[in-house]
Amino acid sequence: MVALAITADGTKVPVGLWDGATENKTVVRALLADLVSRGLDATDGLLVVLDGAKALSAAVREVFGARAVIQRCTLHKRRNVIGYLPVDERDAIDRRLALAFAQPDPAKGLKACRALARQLDVKHPDAAASLREGLEEMFTVAGLGVTGRLRRSLTNTNCIESMISITRTTTGRVKNWQDGTMKKRWIAAGMLEAERSFRRLKGHADMPSLVAAIGRTTAPAADVTPINYAQTA
Repeated sequence: MVALAITADGTKVPVGLWDGATENKTVVRALLADLVSRGLDATDGLLVVLDGAKALSAAVREVFGARAVIQRCTLHKRRNVIGYLPVDERDAIDRRLALAFAQPDPAKGLKACRALARQLDVKHPDAAASLREGLEEMFTVAGLGVTGRLRRSLTNTNCIESMISITRTTTGRVKNWQDGTMKKRWIAAGMLEAERSFRRLKGHADMPSLVAAIGRTTAPAADVTPINYAQTA
């Protein structure tokens, strides 16, 4: 499990690596606590972009409380929903989801998704349930007033997926894995190799507006202390 930070000027920086699965909240919490112990400051708020794993969202809320706002990856959501559908219906539903997630007005996009879920209830209730799960978090970035290229960049996990892809290529050179330490060392090397090819986030010119919006959204939580997230042995 890995973490990638994007700074206020749009620079991408690999910051975390932990041995475990994203479906395990304890592991996710340990990674986040490690980031905090090494200096990650959420005082002014954070935007956290995640895939669909429930453990990720739960751990973020435990560690950062209301100081973090969560954006779920719209691409993961689309793949998850159409995975429950017959092949001949997937393209049409996926197009409707793509249009809803790209809707300039997040309230209208959310309304369109809820209407689609009601339609799916009739023949494909599992697809409808998949769509409804965490649905509001599909529109977090849009709700912050982010538009254009920056919105497209921050409503999916492509940045970190690209880093993971390069890491897989790097670790693919190893033919004889010896232990967990060796695995982490090679994965870290792959992350650093990926960093060499990073460019600033598309739409980074609008980052100041995003930072200000996050601050306004999380300001009421300034005096709220999240639960104890200290790592335990």
